Amino acid sequence: MAPAPRFAERGLARRISDLFFMRPEATIFIVAVALIAYFSVRNSAFYSYTNVVTMAQYTAPIAVIGAGEVLLLDLAEIDLSAGQIFLTSSWIVVILGYHGVPLGWGIAISLFICSLIGALNGAVVVWLKVPSFVATLGVNYVLAGWVLVASSDITTEMPGTTGKFGAIMGLSNWAEGLWGLGLVLIIWALLKGTVFGLHTTATGGNELGAAEAGVRVRMIKVWCFIIIAFVSALIGLCDSIRIGSLDPAAPGLTEMLAGVTAAVIGGTALTGGKATVAGTLIGAIVLGVLEDGFNLIGISANWFILVEGAVILLAMAVNVQLGRMTAKKM
Repeated sequence: MAPAPRFAERGLARRISDLFFMRPEATIFIVAVALIAYFSVRNSAFYSYTNVVTMAQYTAPIAVIGAGEVLLLDLAEIDLSAGQIFLTSSWIVVILGYHGVPLGWGIAISLFICSLIGALNGAVVVWLKVPSFVATLGVNYVLAGWVLVASSDITTEMPGTTGKFGAIMGLSNWAEGLWGLGLVLIIWALLKGTVFGLHTTATGGNELGAAEAGVRVRMIKVWCFIIIAFVSALIGLCDSIRIGSLDPAAPGLTEMLAGVTAAVIGGTALTGGKATVAGTLIGAIVLGVLEDGFNLIGISANWFILVEGAVILLAMAVNVQLGRMTAKKM
């Protein structure tokens, strides 16, 4: 009778092992739970209503941009301009307002223009064969320069920060968090529950094979660039309305890098063919918990940057090893 418990234990261990192999977000979920527990013990204000709202507002842009980047990382591409589009969308609304365009039309035009920027990114990558890293980095600097010139480098108030409209778009406590969650869920459903998502993963896994199977790989890539530009612009508008002011010198690369970090530590591979939006959302929560927790217990923000870099290196090392072990198991 003695061997039976060992067999049961071995079966449980195997199931746990398979969970980590097949669900890359499982690791970062455990990290998130551990961090939340740790900071809750260190400072009771961590789980207060006000602090939870603050974390949701901070996490939303990271999660949305990260989820958008997942679509491109699944294709072995990247968009370095997403963070600057996040900031530029609000400046477009401001500039249009100066010329008498109503706020509603200004937002619609801004989202359309930002989507066109995404289409331009995709066209340059697909048809001109410019690496996405280079193409989108150039667009990032073009947009940053345009903002500085158009604003005369002067901090400006964001319109739409009053009334019911402002409350829906970002002023109410949970508005930005709900917008962020909604956009992430849409991207998740798009990637996991549609033919478009299937073709995206197929293209990232084997572009030549996908093309031979009839997948329009070029249009898949262009649409992924459009989608990340649109969602980055929309969550950027929500964030600006919540804050109420625009700083022309704000670095867009910061938001973009945070989004990519969330995607990577969440289990998305940089080499394409392996993506998890759920893991990216959890990764964004981890970043939000880390920064907020460090602030609450009095640790310098400089340590957050150091820890963030260490987490990226550790996550990449774990992902690579899990990938190799998964390949051996198959």
